[in-house]
Amino acid sequence: MEAIYLILGILLVGLVYWDLFESIVVPRPTPGWFRIGRYVVWISWRVVRAIGNGRGGRRHETLLGLYAPAATALLLVAWLAALILGFGLIGFGLRDQLRPVPADLGTALYFAATTVLTLGGDITAAGPLARIAVVLAAASGLGVVALVVTFLFSLYGSYQRREVQVVRLQGAAGAPPSAVALLETYARLGLMSRMPELFAAWESWAAEVLDSHVAYPLLGFFRSSHDNLSWISSLGTVLDAASLVLTTIEGVPTGEAELFRRAGSHLAEDISNLGYRADAAGGKDGTEESRLDRAAFDAACDRLADAGYNLAPRDRAWRAFETARAEYAPRLEAMATYWATASTSWLGTHEALRSPAHPQDDQSDTTD
Repeated sequence: MEAIYLILGILLVGLVYWDLFESIVVPRPTPGWFRIGRYVVWISWRVVRAIGNGRGGRRHETLLGLYAPAATALLLVAWLAALILGFGLIGFGLRDQLRPVPADLGTALYFAATTVLTLGGDITAAGPLARIAVVLAAASGLGVVALVVTFLFSLYGSYQRREVQVVRLQGAAGAPPSAVALLETYARLGLMSRMPELFAAWESWAAEVLDSHVAYPLLGFFRSSHDNLSWISSLGTVLDAASLVLTTIEGVPTGEAELFRRAGSHLAEDISNLGYRADAAGGKDGTEESRLDRAAFDAACDRLADAGYNLAPRDRAWRAFETARAEYAPRLEAMATYWATASTSWLGTHEALRSPAHPQDDQSDTTD
């Protein structure tokens, strides 16, 4: 019987080590479903979404905004709890080498907790295997805390770099952002010649976000601190602007727009391939939301023409723009639904773009 407890404890401790290695140490996505952290995030996010489902309002947005930092702390608790259980099983399997001998599994778990948390206790190791287990338990507890603290600083650094471009976009594209509004602003301010710089900056942004968010998927749950902004809607806005430049607007440079479109579409594809589908959170797949209609496209063309842009023949431009947008829009809408962020509408209609956190008829948070 002691051997069974010992084997189970060793397997559980090994699982925690492997999960920590894959989640924090390895800077790339790793396969495998035997992951404690994966299930902690997946289950807790579904619970948070279920609590605020259909409510909206600032309280729900605040809850969603607190989720990512809280999930990091929850991961720390889950890993420490698993270590305590694992070393408790090991200690109970080696109880003949402990003094005094633990009378039951609960006492062994208490001994493991005081060791992992380096608190010290009234049980000591007398045998060689028990002493090795005690040293490993103490080192594991300190190591997990150090790794998670370092991980948290890394997450916040990547989050802040991501949000700088998102906030800067607000000045030109509005909040929520709109591709048509972005292009109108550049025309009105005489900045059409600087559009290649815009797309080049967002190409670099897309490469950095792709690298960080694929390596550490928890970053996707960190929300913008500003109302009606999100990194998903911002990405969709600039992608739509690039697609309009490539398919509808004539007489402006297109090279940087094409490079960004490729980088941005790659980002949307790789993030969505991580499994963050809208239907997993009770939403739709995003196809209907991302579908365009000709009347909306013609209205956007009228606005761009009024802003001073030369436009391609509309029938040809419509077909080209619809094809270009199909490469990324459904994925972005599914991601936006899963993470409950603002929509990625390209035209700039406020009804379509309004964040779930700020519906016009929501008065539930103004009074108690």
